[in-house]
Amino acid sequence: MGGGFLAVLIAVLIENKPGRLGFWSFITAGETASWRLKWIAFPLAAAVIWMGARIARSIQQNPARFIGLRAARAGVIAAATVTLLMGTLIGVTVPERMRQRQYSIEAAIYARGYTLHRAFLEYRELHGTFPTDPDKYIEALRTLPDPDGSIADALHFVEPNGYEASTQLAAASTKGKSLVVRGAALRTASASSNPEPAGVSFTTYKLRLSSEHRVFGGDDDYILKDGVINKASDVTPGSSNSTTIIR
Repeated sequence: MGGGFLAVLIAVLIENKPGRLGFWSFITAGETASWRLKWIAFPLAAAVIWMGARIARSIQQNPARFIGLRAARAGVIAAATVTLLMGTLIGVTVPERMRQRQYSIEAAIYARGYTLHRAFLEYRELHGTFPTDPDKYIEALRTLPDPDGSIADALHFVEPNGYEASTQLAAASTKGKSLVVRGAALRTASASSNPEPAGVSFTTYKLRLSSEHRVFGGDDDYILKDGVINKASDVTPGSSNSTTIIR
């Protein structure tokens, strides 16, 4: 076991090609070697320690028939030492590997989010508005050119009912006067109760993206709003499908 671990350690050092050998070079190589050998070394270590303990006990019980008690005990101790060393090298890297895994998950989520933002911008460039039907926005985005399949892949990680669109309209006076904003009084009207006038172009959107568990509705989800991605737990709940009209 010690020889196998040493052989993999040397192979990792050659593979990494460190500029100068030092303590941390060996630690890093030992961590990599331990992770590569874990599925073989630990079952083998259990068998070796069990068999070595039985041999040492047999020698101790029959000293007249057997010799080499010291060598048998040394073998058991060596096997246990190598196992403990590998377990320690694996254990100290678990937190960092968990962080790296989380970083990779978040990077994938952000990549899909930016792909969808690009798709929304392309759709608005073609149609003059973001998708208007919250129930058919997925079908609308699938009509866009997608040579590498990135848009189709990103759409698998969105909530079908998690899309909202809104707009800001400036309505001029009907008395023939020029449009003058006096106080810019704002009125928020629900799109479900007050449909927007014909020809309204949606200028903002919000979309819910799934977490790595692909279970929607939790605080682990992500919110894509006009190209900005945030955790759902960090976003203040707001009204859905609202239209802000300036009169």
